[in-house]
Amino acid sequence: MPKLSEPEVRDAIVDLPGWRAFADGLHKEFKFRGFRAAIAFVNRMAERASAKGHHPDIEIHFNRVIVSLTTHDQGGITEKDVELAREIERVAEPGDD
Repeated sequence: MPKLSEPEVRDAIVDLPGWRAFADGLHKEFKFRGFRAAIAFVNRMAERASAKGHHPDIEIHFNRVIVSLTTHDQGGITEKDVELAREIERVAEPGDD
């Protein structure tokens, strides 16, 4: 899957609120009610990511989860990252971020 150009990335994430593109990756910080809600989100996200064979970088800070997506073998953002960002949005519970 080829690396997306900067304009392609901007177009691809227009419908993904809160996602930003920088440093060859897509990034978003999710905020939750507490630690358990954050971990539950990470577990839901991990299932979707594993099913797609894609593995995000994840930082957990009590009630915040920072997700970073990149396709390492392409050296940047591909459609695979955009697709996983959409999946992640679907498993984030309404009102959690």
